[in-house]
Amino acid sequence: MAQIREIKVPDIGDIDGVEVVELLVAPGDTVAVDQSLITLESDKASMEVPSSAAGVVAELRVAIGTIVVEGDVILTLNESAAGDEPSAGADPYKTFRQEPRAPEPEMASPSPPPREHARPVTIEPTDPASIPWASPSTRKLARDLGVDVSTLLGSGRDGRLTRSDVEADARRAASAGSLLPEMPVIDFAKFGDVEIQPLTRIQRLTGENLHRAWLHVPHVTQFDEADITELEAFRRNSKPQAETRGFKLTFVSFMLAATAVALREFPRFNSSLDPVSGGLIAKRYTHLGVAVETPKGLVVPVIRDADKKRILQLAEELAEVSSRAREGKLTPSDIQGASFTISSLGGIGGTAFTPIVNAPEVAILGVSRARMRPVWKGEEFVPRLMLPLSLSYDHRVIDGATAARFTTYLAGVLSDVRNLLL
Repeated sequence: MAQIREIKVPDIGDIDGVEVVELLVAPGDTVAVDQSLITLESDKASMEVPSSAAGVVAELRVAIGTIVVEGDVILTLNESAAGDEPSAGADPYKTFRQEPRAPEPEMASPSPPPREHARPVTIEPTDPASIPWASPSTRKLARDLGVDVSTLLGSGRDGRLTRSDVEADARRAASAGSLLPEMPVIDFAKFGDVEIQPLTRIQRLTGENLHRAWLHVPHVTQFDEADITELEAFRRNSKPQAETRGFKLTFVSFMLAATAVALREFPRFNSSLDPVSGGLIAKRYTHLGVAVETPKGLVVPVIRDADKKRILQLAEELAEVSSRAREGKLTPSDIQGASFTISSLGGIGGTAFTPIVNAPEVAILGVSRARMRPVWKGEEFVPRLMLPLSLSYDHRVIDGATAARFTTYLAGVLSDVRNLLL
């Protein structure tokens, strides 16, 4: 007798609904436990939903474009038709993994009539039939860019409104108002061979978020450096303690702890501007985002309550969430709620850089590679390990003097590991 099990959408955080953008299996396919079934896309990231059981797909209950919430049935599995393990020699992931789809060509978007205002106010029409179909992430993008979706024509399947449609309308509106002239379209193929390499969804979403932040936030970057000679020696001596527990004690773990201490001293860096009242939202929690490089692009998982955790706890949690980020297994709750972000390039190189504020946060800390340098100690030069710091901040909230005090204080915390124990 067939044993049918329903596979449902797991916990996806406090999101009203996410869109199904890929189907990784079909009826009749044999799947293994933890094999990816569908790909969901929110306004911040995409995620694959794994199977909680093994079996043969009996029926798909969702399609591309379906909006789902926690508990919705994805598909039904016939558990009696397959064992708990895939057949010998088979790679259950190889068959169903798909490369990210290329973005829909923008040239296919019909051009709506010219706009009279550069930044229109979004007005929902009273007739629901006049509202073009669009995913929640596309509608959020339209609201962020000030685009009235009721005036657009969708270029997607069955008239679906795509992100490209919204972005193209925003560019036309900006150009019409002389706010942001459009970039010229150049046929590079006439100069030589070219190849179109599509961006992943995460890369496109990250680019949109950074572009929006760059346009809306008046950026200033404060550069400084910290003497971490003693701290690095302490880290190296403590590495075996972490390794026996199955994770690495990286320097970023110490940066998390030190930044949490600095944010407690300078709470203005742990705030956001209220777009409604224009006031400042002071956050009584310290959730730190950490930029992680993955094969599909940059993601920023969040370490919650970093100020309440010891360094080994931070190191273990950082190792776990970074591993899931690279495997594409982050959930929406993993990337929500950051109050301050750290972007470390120390493992790669560089002397300094200007990170873009991850709005609605008001500051971001960039960390470059530490180098041994001669430092004058009153009577002689001595070799010290110096760490470059790059603090970008929203000048509407933070002034230059406060930013300089923040990096000076942070450098002092990093200079003596005992400061992290206070």
